[in-house]
Amino acid sequence: MSLYKNYCLPYNIKEALEALTNATGPTRIIAGGTDLLLDLKQGRHPPVHTLVDVTQIHELSVMEIREGRIFIGASVPLNRIVSNDLVRTHLAALVEACGLIGGPQVRNTATLGGNVAHALPAADGTIAMLALGADAEIASMDGNRLVALEDLFLGPGKSALDPKKDLLVGFFMPLQFAGQSSAFKRVMRPQGVALPILNMAAWLERQDGIIRKIRLSLGPAGPTPFRARKTESVLMGKEVNDTSISAAQQVLLDEAKFRTSPARATADYRKKLAIILLEDVLKAVWKRADRIKS
Repeated sequence: MSLYKNYCLPYNIKEALEALTNATGPTRIIAGGTDLLLDLKQGRHPPVHTLVDVTQIHELSVMEIREGRIFIGASVPLNRIVSNDLVRTHLAALVEACGLIGGPQVRNTATLGGNVAHALPAADGTIAMLALGADAEIASMDGNRLVALEDLFLGPGKSALDPKKDLLVGFFMPLQFAGQSSAFKRVMRPQGVALPILNMAAWLERQDGIIRKIRLSLGPAGPTPFRARKTESVLMGKEVNDTSISAAQQVLLDEAKFRTSPARATADYRKKLAIILLEDVLKAVWKRADRIKS
């Protein structure tokens, strides 16, 4: 069985966009292909006419400080993210998330862009970047634009990216300064390369013994990667302690929409996990932020 008809290997963004635009049938961008190729083989994805391989485009494979923020190209493999000193210093939640995706062979191939483009509500890299305040850079024939990460998702497996026009270039995330830190945790079944039953990430700024800023994300807690803004509001201006955690747990259970998945867990079980994960994540990021003085 043929998974595609045409294969393109562009060497720059312009060539990639031309390949997308000029294709006469359904197109898909491929880098790692660990999700896309499996979906095609197993019939979970409609047939593809043209695959556009972006692994040779330099712009999509760099990690650097750019315009005062960290830029990570969309086709950077997860193992490079986990081992990169710059990312490890500033984006702890992303390192922790990427280190849990699949096994070593998957992480050698799978990319951060693919994790986002697949648009699943509990994608580990996506949940981490949502808490980190990431923006996505998208290229099209009309030029490049920056989009808040959470605006890329329309529903389970449904991305706002136009497969005939849009190329995901990479992601911008803030540098970490004194009193700031992040953390990511998840619960999965004990089998290797298991998908998350529930995951959660937090970023906060700690100053004068209280939370000055916070972002909290989790999944699956709705049809798209979920930002828990009501829970964030309850925690603002508070110290992380048993009282503030308990109040936040109640609000999180009210605002998150957990569902039962026959292959993973019931909604009630996920509610119990959410209480535990929230406490673990908040305590971890609170302690880290206190250690980061400069």
